[in-house]
Amino acid sequence: MPTIRPSADLRNSYNEISDFCHKYTEPVFITKNGKGDLAVMSMETYELLSGKLELYSLIETGLDQVKQGKTKPMKESLKTIRKKII
Repeated sequence: MPTIRPSADLRNSYNEISDFCHKYTEPVFITKNGKGDLAVMSMETYELLSGKLELYSLIETGLDQVKQGKTKPMKESLKTIRKKII
């Protein structure tokens, strides 16, 4: 169940919201005039989420390259990498 708090709680209960965000890896949804306005989360959770999104993007790019035939056999790729290292 999502945690939903009014915007006034950012001012009045900041420490409580911060503690919650650090304890749980889920956002707190902040409402303004009864409507959704913000999602607040810890920096750790944000970085984890951002990392996942970046990984998903890289996977999608790789899958697109496979569909387009822009791949090489693994042995050939390893030879190229070894040449660059040495």
